[in-house]
Amino acid sequence: MADSLWRNHILPFTFLVGLLAACTLAGDYLLHRLNLVWVGRYLGIPGTILIIGSLIYSLRKRKFITAGNPKSLLTLHEFGTWLGSLMVLIHAGIHFNAILPWLATVAMGINVISGMVGKLLLDQSRRHVQGQREHFQLRGLSKSEVEKAVFWDAVTLDAMNQWRRVHIPIFVVFAVLALGHIASIFLFWSWS
Repeated sequence: MADSLWRNHILPFTFLVGLLAACTLAGDYLLHRLNLVWVGRYLGIPGTILIIGSLIYSLRKRKFITAGNPKSLLTLHEFGTWLGSLMVLIHAGIHFNAILPWLATVAMGINVISGMVGKLLLDQSRRHVQGQREHFQLRGLSKSEVEKAVFWDAVTLDAMNQWRRVHIPIFVVFAVLALGHIASIFLFWSWS
């Protein structure tokens, strides 16, 4: 099928995840190359602030707050979490100093990917499958023939619909681990 769900939706998603990884590696490399590794240590702070600030969208969506345009807040949520995650990933770097920060980083990565699944793939994939159904109906195929023609795309779409079951619980795990990491920094920081 020329207009494939895989090619038009899953590959662009994979590209954006790869871009996040490439930017992380490039940022960490540049900080090391320019002898600015200390900057990476502090990138976790603005990154975390951006991630926390992006939660305004979630509060608006669940009607805890009424201010703000949901579409604008969604755009800020997506950009803030992507940029904040990039900063946190550069902050994490390739340094394996403790398990808690790495668990938080892994949870954040899973949460970012699950959020991107919801944004980039789910809406586009629904439209794609519906468009394919309409295309085959216009060609005069019966309902059973249409469903057979879009079967694998529909199976992919059904699997992707499960993303909400992952996104929110993983965010909670990330938040708890990140708070634990932040608390441990304050406990063990050399304040003198």
